[in-house]
Amino acid sequence: MTTTGRDSAIARTHPAVLTDFDDTAAVQNVAELLLNQFGDPGWKDVRQRFRDGHMSLKEYQEITFRNIQADRATMQSYVKDHANLRPFFRELWSFCQTNDIPMAVVSQGLDFYIEAALEREGLDRVPVYAVSTEFRDGEISYHYHHTYPGKEDQGNSKGFVVESFQKRGCYVFFAGDGHSDMEAARVADVTFAHRSLAKFCDEEGIAYRPFADFSGVLVSVREFSKNGHGSTNGRQPTE
Repeated sequence: MTTTGRDSAIARTHPAVLTDFDDTAAVQNVAELLLNQFGDPGWKDVRQRFRDGHMSLKEYQEITFRNIQADRATMQSYVKDHANLRPFFRELWSFCQTNDIPMAVVSQGLDFYIEAALEREGLDRVPVYAVSTEFRDGEISYHYHHTYPGKEDQGNSKGFVVESFQKRGCYVFFAGDGHSDMEAARVADVTFAHRSLAKFCDEEGIAYRPFADFSGVLVSVREFSKNGHGSTNGRQPTE
């Protein structure tokens, strides 16, 4: 993967914050909340095929939501009643807004449920880079706008979004938790990782900062904003 990232990080002095959504910005895996409530009973079998490497996340998601027994409004209402954002997300957003720092959700999940969770918290202005959905005649269509040229069939790429911010001169702080965050972790200037992403970083020798909530991200972005630069490309060994 080509990156504008670490080698040129010293020239990028404006921070940006990008975060995964399910199990990261949100406490829960919101997609699975919806599938448990409204999905076909066999959706977990499809998930296991995905986990075993027999299909892509894009295929898994399209198959499981194809048979979901609810419309957009019903699912958004359920999300607002059952999903929560992780602590210090709001404070981080407020700091970024006050200091003209770009912040966005970057997800391979579906836009409608991410937007519902943000709207519930009064944070509907947070930009979302996710799978765009369209509901028509009881069916969902999916649109992938954040992909590497020639790889549209693979769906959205978080690494692509990270690099697009770097090309705009941003020093990118990224937070994630899972397999779909791996390529972003490879190119981000600072990675906050938990769960399987932390394990992946350990295996690949990618330094990261442990993630439990957004307090650590907020502290790091504040320090960077104050100093105007990162140290050792912003990557520090795990504790």
